[in-house]
Amino acid sequence: MSGRTAADRELRRILDAGSVRARRIGGEHARLWAALTTATEGGKRFRPALVVAAHDLLGGHLPGPAARVGAAVELLHTAFVVHDDVIDGDDTRRGRPNVSGAFAAEAAAAGATARGTRTYADTAGILAGDLALVAAVRAVATCAAPPEAVEQLLDLLDRTVHATAAGELTDVRLGLGLEDDTVSLGDVLTMGERKTAVYSFVLPLQAGALLAGADAETVERLGEIGRLVGIGFQLVDDLQGVFGDEAVTGKSALTDLREGKLTPLIAHARTTDAWPGIAVHLGDPELDDAGAARVRALLTDCGARAVVEELAVDYFETALTTARDAGLPDELLDGVTALTRDFIRRAA
Repeated sequence: MSGRTAADRELRRILDAGSVRARRIGGEHARLWAALTTATEGGKRFRPALVVAAHDLLGGHLPGPAARVGAAVELLHTAFVVHDDVIDGDDTRRGRPNVSGAFAAEAAAAGATARGTRTYADTAGILAGDLALVAAVRAVATCAAPPEAVEQLLDLLDRTVHATAAGELTDVRLGLGLEDDTVSLGDVLTMGERKTAVYSFVLPLQAGALLAGADAETVERLGEIGRLVGIGFQLVDDLQGVFGDEAVTGKSALTDLREGKLTPLIAHARTTDAWPGIAVHLGDPELDDAGAARVRALLTDCGARAVVEELAVDYFETALTTARDAGLPDELLDGVTALTRDFIRRAA
């Protein structure tokens, strides 16, 4: 996708500038910033590419600010990922120690107790995520776009952070079983929309459109397209979190089941006769491969897997229809089509 390189270069400049500042402050900050820099590596970087693509294909003339806002969106993503790992108690991501994992290893090697190791690891994860969040806001505020556009971008960023925080807390609340049995599939989809779709798709598409000077109707329609694609993306991610090949997805196919996450798969399964057989394993931190295999078989046999796969495809197809009806430039429509077709293949 065009624009990825420009945003990558801008992200590198931000991280390098941060490294210089970190060395001036001292050792602890330098280690935090180095861990944060590592956390930005290895991702698909589709979010900054969406910012630049939306800007360019809507006829924008602010390539520099678009690249910087793209880098800001990647930093925001990194902040959410680092904090999410702390919330989930995960010490690895993409097959290597994450921020928390790196600091946990350091504490353990220094002779810290198990509790002390956990405290040090979580503290580092929270602080590194905070640094990424502040860096994202600063990058938007200093993107050199006209003042009115910067104010609109900061408002958009503010709404995004608040929506994502609400989605994250709802995700944890549902996973802990703090809601009653009336939680519906719609409730779970709303959680996914807030936790993932808003920052991964609505924000990049609308930010690119604002930088291009698009009219309010176009910005609104891109937001709706982003919402639909983002929910579909989350559904695919939920499927891969249970049925995916870890060597391909880079994420554990046991974590969601061990944590008892209330995903759309589980929300549907709760309405079927298979639920008692699933419930006995769901949320078991000691769940092994054999137990997970039994849960996967039940989720497939009761129809939950098929329902979620079909739902994901429905969201992507509706996004495509919305994009066609929105009168988007042909190249932008082609980009949205290619993106959604790729996700549809992953859902199948």
